Amino acid sequence: MDGPGARILRPRLLSLRGAGAKPVQCGARPASRLHLHLPEEGADMVATCLHLSGFACSFVGWIGLIVATATNDWVVTCGYTITTCRKMDELGSKGLWADCVMATGLYHCKPLVDILILPGYVQACRALMIAASVLGIPAIFLLVTVLPCIRMGHEPGAAKYRRSQLGGILIILLAMCGIVATIWFPVCAHRETTIMSFGYSLYTGWIGSALCLFGGCVIVCCSGDAQSFGENRFYYASGSSSPTHAKSAHV
Repeated sequence: MDGPGARILRPRLLSLRGAGAKPVQCGARPASRLHLHLPEEGADMVATCLHLSGFACSFVGWIGLIVATATNDWVVTCGYTITTCRKMDELGSKGLWADCVMATGLYHCKPLVDILILPGYVQACRALMIAASVLGIPAIFLLVTVLPCIRMGHEPGAAKYRRSQLGGILIILLAMCGIVATIWFPVCAHRETTIMSFGYSLYTGWIGSALCLFGGCVIVCCSGDAQSFGENRFYYASGSSSPTHAKSAHV
């Protein structure tokens, strides 16, 4: 635009530029009010989700190991050849606590109560499965106390982190006990008699051991560090006006 008005505005613009004035963009907000915490909070949210996933897998796997320990359908055996057993419709079921015979209209079990005459692998597998079931009690208790929604008093996050690591290590130990027992038993049972198939108890033990191993590794390796554990996550505070607090991003 050329004219008398343009000639008057140009010196004023030049004087403002010389004085160090900066152009202001429409819609811009002051930099002092801009707080971005999304990367840190995203890492906390991922660690919390991983911790909950590890706890869920560990709990379900521990229940599976208890079911495998209490039942006797570990392997399906045959005292004769496989063809003869199929014709006679007479199969055997072998477990930690009893030997059973399955036939048409008949299901009879003989408890294995004579410890002195039991094979060594049966006693060892019993001990391993019992140890796995018992170790799960303190492990699950420790993991429950360190859930993100539970806060015991004003304890620091480092205390919850140590309990979480201990619970995860116990879960890994009971998973290893279950893995050794569920592999050792069918291998040794096959040396005594012919195994036709694996029972549901053995499959339950395998799945439970795998879930516990996965959940324990997630808890130990992917639950965050000691400084941020339990401090930047969802927690309950009884002395505040609002019972539930969650750190959020301010943009």
